[in-house]
Formats: sequence, C-alpha cells, structure tokens
Amino acid sequence: MVQISIVRIDGYGPWTLTKGSDREHELQILQSKLYSDVQRLFSQKKALVFFNRFDEMFAVTNGLTVEQHTEILKELMKLHELDISISIGNGVTPYEAHLDAYKARNSKIASNDKFKVYGNAKNDDYVQIMHVDVDGSTSRVSEKLAPYEISSLIASLHAKLTQKFLEKEALTFFLGGDNFMIVANGIDKVETASMLNEVVNNMNIKLKCGIGKARNAREAAEMATKALDTIRDLRKNGKTEQVFELSCL
Repeated sequence: MVQISIVRIDGYGPWTLTKGSDREHELQILQSKLYSDVQRLFSQKKALVFFNRFDEMFAVTNGLTVEQHTEILKELMKLHELDISISIGNGVTPYEAHLDAYKARNSKIASNDKFKVYGNAKNDDYVQIMHVDVDGSTSRVSEKLAPYEISSLIASLHAKLTQKFLEKEALTFFLGGDNFMIVANGIDKVETASMLNEVVNNMNIKLKCGIGKARNAREAAEMATKALDTIRDLRKNGKTEQVFELSCL
C-alpha cells in the first residue's frame, strides 16, 4: 500500500481573475513560494512532494497521520492567505491511492471543523520510488542540441514516461534537468528495464534508473538516488547496469 496526499489551492482560477491583467508575475512568485513551503513542511516529516499542476501538488505520505497533515495545513494557512485543502488516499498502486484521495476530497467530509483535511491515513506500508535520468546526457544530448531543443526532447520524454508507467498505475513527475521520479509500487526491476526501452525507442537516447524501497518517501527517494549513483560507479569498473535497486525495508 502507498499513501498519496493531494495539496490543492481551492477556487484558484476565479481568485486569480481578481488580481487584474498584470498578474502573471505575482502568481508565479506565489506558486514558487507555496511549493517551497509545502515541500519543506512535508519533507520534515519524511514525506516528499511533487508538482502535479502549479495549483495542485502530490505528496507521498506513507507513515503520516491525519493529525500531522492537519499540522501542516495549519502552518500553510498561516503563511499564505489562500483556501488550501489536503486530501489523503491509500491504494495498492499510486494511481489507486490518488483516486482514493480525489474521492475523499469530493466527499467534503473533513476530519476537523476548521481545516480541510479529507480522508484517512490507513497504512504504514512501503513506498517504491524510481529515479530516472538520461544516460550520458552531456555528451549525447547537450552537445548536439540547442537549449530549447533539449527542452522539447525532455517534454516528449516526460509525456512518454507518463503514458507508459500509467499503464501500470504508476505516477511520473519531472524533477528538472533530465531527471524524473516515478512512484511505482509493484513494478519489478526486469519490467522497469523493458518499459524504459519501449519509451526511448526511436528517440536516440538511453535511460538509466535507480529503484528505492522504504517505509517513507524521503528514504525511498534516497535509496533510488543511491542506486542511480551505484550504476555510475559500476561503470567506472567496467560493469554495465541499466536498472539497479536498493531497499532499506
């Protein structure tokens, strides 16, 4: 089981219209500050936050209670004059967990009269996170393409990764640069390699991937990044691995 919590600015679209036409710079600053605060508060509790849309973020929150979610929401509302809600969902797959959170939000049944925290924290099970990046990106990509062409390639790669891993009910997020993280409970190492190769077919790039398993998201991401670093270290010694897995379960 994996736990996904959706942090959302409610009524964001209509609210932005009240800011006038010269508003975009203010909205970008606000969204950046909000993301920073959401990431900081959740990461302090061993969770990890990813952008979905700029008015909505996904947190991987295995091990966090409803009360801890409420503490985070209280702090966010002190820092930002926004209507913010957090909905909690659980599932065997990340996609199933996010649907559970979505249903909880639509139920409008909050755990507290003052704060909009929906759903229940049900599990303390493991989470699996993959850290994927482009293999040899400096030599194979950056030296051959102009900056915006690289951005176009990465956007295409992101779309293909998202579609392919969604088939297995995994959730893919862009980290920046040429790095992605995939919340992917239930997908093994062999299947991962096959899926990555399908994604980059005819793209003239290769991918490598570290897989991490842990009781909480921060440790799972740490294991995934260590696994990715291990692939690089093995290559220095003449050993080639496309996918490597580490666990602290």
